[in-house]
Amino acid sequence: MERHKINSPCLPDGLECAIPHFNGKTLRNIRSLIFWLAIFVLMLQPSLFAAPGQAAPGVVVTQAEMKSFPLSAEALGNARANESVDIRPKITATLTEILFEEGQEVNAGDVLVRLDNLEQVADLAAAQAALVDSEASFNRSTELFRTNVVAKSQLLQDEARKIADEAMVSVAQKRLADTIVRAPFAGRIGLRRVSLGSLLGPDTIITTLDDTHVIKVDFDLPEIYLSRLEPGLQVLAHSAAYPDQEFSGSVSSVDTRVDPVSRTVRVRSVMQNIDGHLRPGMFLTVELLNDSIEALVVPERALIPERSMQYVYVVGDNQLVEKRTVQIGRRRPGEVEILEGLSAGESVIVDGTQKARDGQPVSILVRQADQP
Repeated sequence: MERHKINSPCLPDGLECAIPHFNGKTLRNIRSLIFWLAIFVLMLQPSLFAAPGQAAPGVVVTQAEMKSFPLSAEALGNARANESVDIRPKITATLTEILFEEGQEVNAGDVLVRLDNLEQVADLAAAQAALVDSEASFNRSTELFRTNVVAKSQLLQDEARKIADEAMVSVAQKRLADTIVRAPFAGRIGLRRVSLGSLLGPDTIITTLDDTHVIKVDFDLPEIYLSRLEPGLQVLAHSAAYPDQEFSGSVSSVDTRVDPVSRTVRVRSVMQNIDGHLRPGMFLTVELLNDSIEALVVPERALIPERSMQYVYVVGDNQLVEKRTVQIGRRRPGEVEILEGLSAGESVIVDGTQKARDGQPVSILVRQADQP
């Protein structure tokens, strides 16, 4: 490497400066190194790209607020009797007597029909006669055992026979009782499906019995309502059969499982049916109401949907933007419920979201909460 003396007009007379002299290859390497260092610095400081004096984008913000957000959900429901059963005999026998009328109100235990019982009566009489004989034998053996006339084994044998005969009497009494068919609970009798003299069996439906003083209405709701569902919520129902009448009830229970296909949960409500207008199987339009619910609410236009996720831009006290994931709940016109990811009082961008970037400052033009 050689050094050259150069006279510079910027130096006093008589002074010289010496600069090193590089060959072409060395100069190219130095220039390349300087270029990549400059690129690296610019990547670390993106603000250097911005024009001098460029202002932060202006946005409109509002605060997330706790508001009254009444639960109101509509669904289609099916009416069911509080209790419902098909009346069938337990044995096979001939129908000898019918003691009910179609549509009749009956009480629990009322006799509905009687079946032929000649065979059962005879079986009971035979069992009772056998029991009388076995009790007499047992009593006689007991007296003789006290005087050591009979062995203890004979006494135990007579006692066992007496117990067996008692059991046979109980079985015969039960079979005789089965020839009488009673109402298992209070309710209204349906249509009669048999006639006198018919041979009935356990598969034969004599009639139906429904307790319709209370009607159960089952309906399905999306799983998003699960956190708000609880017994006691008010339910209103309407039927096409009675378009001018409104039926009122309350939620009695919520199913323990969510349908994995429809993502809905079964809800059961109960309604008083004193006038008898509601019938099992009716199709009802159901509305679920709860006026006492408060929820964290933001305007719908604050949401930024990306794929299956929902985001909002939160503006902090330093006016820096934070892109935050939120979980949404119910919606109503212009507003949406926030379940997770946001707190009351935090400011979110509602206008200007296209210009906002995570981590970048913004200029707040309007705070909607401050507007009159």
